Amino acid sequence: MLWGGTLEGEEERSAVGKMFRHLVGEITELLGRPNVSDFFPALSRFDLQGIVREMRVLLERFDGIFARIIEMKREKGLKDEKKVEEKMDFLDYMLIKEPFTINHVKALLMDMVVGGTDTSSNTIEFAMAEMMSKPETIKQAQEELDKVVGKDNVVEESHLPNLHYLNMVIKEVLRLHPALPLLVPHCPSSSCSIGGFAVPKGSRVFINVWAIHRDETMWKDPLEFKPERWSYVSEFSYFPFGSGRRICAGISMAERMVLYSLASLLHSFDWKMPQGITKMDLSEKFGIVLKKAKPLVLMPVPRLSNPELYS
Repeated sequence: MLWGGTLEGEEERSAVGKMFRHLVGEITELLGRPNVSDFFPALSRFDLQGIVREMRVLLERFDGIFARIIEMKREKGLKDEKKVEEKMDFLDYMLIKEPFTINHVKALLMDMVVGGTDTSSNTIEFAMAEMMSKPETIKQAQEELDKVVGKDNVVEESHLPNLHYLNMVIKEVLRLHPALPLLVPHCPSSSCSIGGFAVPKGSRVFINVWAIHRDETMWKDPLEFKPERWSYVSEFSYFPFGSGRRICAGISMAERMVLYSLASLLHSFDWKMPQGITKMDLSEKFGIVLKKAKPLVLMPVPRLSNPELYS
């Protein structure tokens, strides 16, 4: 979606994808690591834990990948001159728009890669784990998919608005396992008072959406995975993407991609736990990005009527 067919060949795309996944994992781990300099700013210039040094190394590696992709894009040119707007990818637009510099382009690509990959894959992983722990939810989702998509077809984006139950599943997953449990830190531009608490100008404010989504005064059976609750509950206390002017800019894409990926996995396959495992581990690894403590391992079993649909 970002740079179209700039990288040619499945092997090259796969290699870059693996590299990005590795780098994004390391960066999100660093972002969530407690830093003594946050509590004692006078010590920040010493970088006592080496966090800044590690981050610079990772950013240089990211920069190298982006520079290579941009160079390849420019070498292809706008055979590119004949390329109509409908066939331009995101990077094409960024490179011809003024007053964007190459640094602007790289920064925007960085935001999209870091913000839109690890978070989405973690959400899909939690969704599969929660549904495996309640097989009836998989059965209901697959019945809906068979009705909307059919077993002689594959999931398309046009099907997504009609997958009402699966939409409720994803909302329930994001309620229990918000991708960013403390959201993105906020900084008030002026001193204010909220709920009787004084918040000084320039404070770093964290919103514990993970705790709010599990507050028993706001939710019935808050620790239970119950997708059907979304047929009647209010969303006032639900904001996994933040809220207001600082709401996540990628919310539309995130919801579509997670729904599309999950729908494809459930429509194309039945899923089994490895032999000897009878209970799903739903424990979390807390950080700036929420992850499963133990990676999910499942075995797929084809369920579509036509084997050619898998090619």
